[in-house]
Amino acid sequence: MVKLSDLSAKNREILERQDVELPSWAFGNSGTRFRVFTTPGVPRDPFEKVSDAAQVNAYTHAASKVSLHIPWDLTDDYDALRKHAEDLGVTIGTINSNVFQDEDYKFGSLCNVNPKIRQKAIDHHKQCIDIMRKTGSKDLKIWLADGTNYPGQDSIRERQDRLAESLAEIYAELDDDMRLVLEYKFFEPAFYHTDVPDWGTSLVQCQALGERAMVVLDTGHHAPGTNIEFIVAQLLRVGRLGAFDFNSRFYADDDLIVGAADPFQLFRILNEIVAAGALDEGSPVNFMLDQCHNLEEKIPAEIRSVTNVQEMTAKALLVDRDALKEKQVAGDVLGANDILMDAFYTDVRGLLGELRESQGIDPDPMRAFMESGYLEKIRKERVGGTQASWGA
Repeated sequence: MVKLSDLSAKNREILERQDVELPSWAFGNSGTRFRVFTTPGVPRDPFEKVSDAAQVNAYTHAASKVSLHIPWDLTDDYDALRKHAEDLGVTIGTINSNVFQDEDYKFGSLCNVNPKIRQKAIDHHKQCIDIMRKTGSKDLKIWLADGTNYPGQDSIRERQDRLAESLAEIYAELDDDMRLVLEYKFFEPAFYHTDVPDWGTSLVQCQALGERAMVVLDTGHHAPGTNIEFIVAQLLRVGRLGAFDFNSRFYADDDLIVGAADPFQLFRILNEIVAAGALDEGSPVNFMLDQCHNLEEKIPAEIRSVTNVQEMTAKALLVDRDALKEKQVAGDVLGANDILMDAFYTDVRGLLGELRESQGIDPDPMRAFMESGYLEKIRKERVGGTQASWGA
């Protein structure tokens, strides 16, 4: 059985320092396209979302930041929200804009042919930047639903020009220590063309903006069969992978618990991340979850995702890089593959249990949380009001 002592000092330090940002919306109600299902004890405001996120961090020591979504997480007092988070041992992370739920954005937001609607979308991002200043956030994440459903509906090229102009105005508003991170998505809700459908489009737009504009990769935002670890390696190679959204998918953008559909893919991705040093101290890559838990309890689901990421990271850290390089140089195809597969099949749960005990927490985060009584507590306390869900 592999032990914590089998790791080098550097690799142990990587695991000790690993941090996965949590999305506030994962703690609200979610569901299918046809129904949002309710769960007792779900948060009713951003303060309660942060409280739940802090529980994940308390039992894993690997989730110290909470990402907010605007306007879903609007509040009159961001100073109070920031203090509330810090009192619970977490901080406010990325601020996510939302220009896909307003009636005005029926035909797009930053790419809309109507200059007034484009300005409305730009002004929303300026509002988000204002919130960043109040919360201490350094990243503004932009995902757009913009696109068309039919050929001829709008000019594809002109929409790219409008996007570039809109992003430039938003980028110019950022403080010097802030970044703009641009997410891409293969399809949905636009079905003929999506304005930011792939990493190449996002990269081209970011390169035009400047060094503080980076690409966001979401594991659920690709066509079936896409080699996601290749994209990870390429964006790391050119220094433009700014953020990484973990989730899992069977069909499209399913937003399931990370590693649920394809644990081996998660390992392959983390192998590239480790090999490129993207988990080293000072790395510009921000790792977070982007999930919507439809049927399962919210906090346990986030704990499961964080521990899944930890497990595949530990396996990737066990890869013998020197031996792997020797096999690659020698053209030993199966020998090189064996080295990766040996690491993937290694059971690292005991190693991570040791790590957690050394950090003063329970070696089994899920069991410890479920026995804590927190779920029963919030189910009794959070009665009345409106539960958070999609759109709130």
